[in-house]
Amino acid sequence: MSSIALPTAEPRLPRWSPAARTRAGLLALPLGWIALFLVLPCALVVVLSFFERGTYGGIDYIFTLENYSRAADSLYLGILLTSLKIAGLATLIAFVLGYPMAYLIATAPLRWQKILLLLAVLPFWTNYLIRTYAWIVILNRQGLINGLLSWLGLTSEPVDLLYNEFAILVGLVYAYLPFMILPLYAAISRLPSDLIEASTDLGAPGFTSFRRITLPLTVPGAAAGAIFVFVYSMGNFITPDLLGGGRTVMVGNLIYDQFLNARDWPFGAALSFILMGVMMALLSLQAYLVNRARRMGTYD
Repeated sequence: MSSIALPTAEPRLPRWSPAARTRAGLLALPLGWIALFLVLPCALVVVLSFFERGTYGGIDYIFTLENYSRAADSLYLGILLTSLKIAGLATLIAFVLGYPMAYLIATAPLRWQKILLLLAVLPFWTNYLIRTYAWIVILNRQGLINGLLSWLGLTSEPVDLLYNEFAILVGLVYAYLPFMILPLYAAISRLPSDLIEASTDLGAPGFTSFRRITLPLTVPGAAAGAIFVFVYSMGNFITPDLLGGGRTVMVGNLIYDQFLNARDWPFGAALSFILMGVMMALLSLQAYLVNRARRMGTYD
């Protein structure tokens, strides 16, 4: 009687191979850093938003939804709408200014691109507060712009360029314009040159090629830049204080005052959580635009 050979089970590989342990070790530090300094603080902000303010400041650990009902007051909604307007205008202006700059850098000879990129990020080498104070010198009634306008005979008296929304917009656009230029540069530099050449060969004017090919292909880069500028503008509190003179209150100023002046940490946490929700919605919109562009085959 012949014996039947039974299949032998393959030897199991160790669950934690040296390579897997190495990857886990390399990921542990950055993931732990993110969890400790990003996830945990955000979780604490969310938790604090559901408690009451103490009589003399601090926190009374009594569950309440009053902080969110206060945030829906017309006063705070007005501040939120003002912040959305200013941040939206800053984002639009940064896009209008940043797109030609990014296009110029991306289409420049390769030896010039590094120099132009360096010039684009050069303001980051100076402290943000110092750059903001520099704009006070430029925009005040005895500043450089008013002096130039008076010298050219365009104005008979100084123009109020400081301590208003115009000054805030100038400061925000100047501060965050590089965050618009860099993603646009990355998107434009990846454009397939053969598509533009084919469009030109088929007789399409330059603006038509830009509108039908270049602009749609760079939508993900524009969305990324817009998210950067909008998010930073919404949370900014230094520029409205210094360039706006405190006359225009934005969400960042309101949150700053609740934590440090009013000592109403739960309400400040609720406002912070609402602001984070707005930012997450914008990031989700950006992801949707990128995925949609990929599905349409317009982004690689």
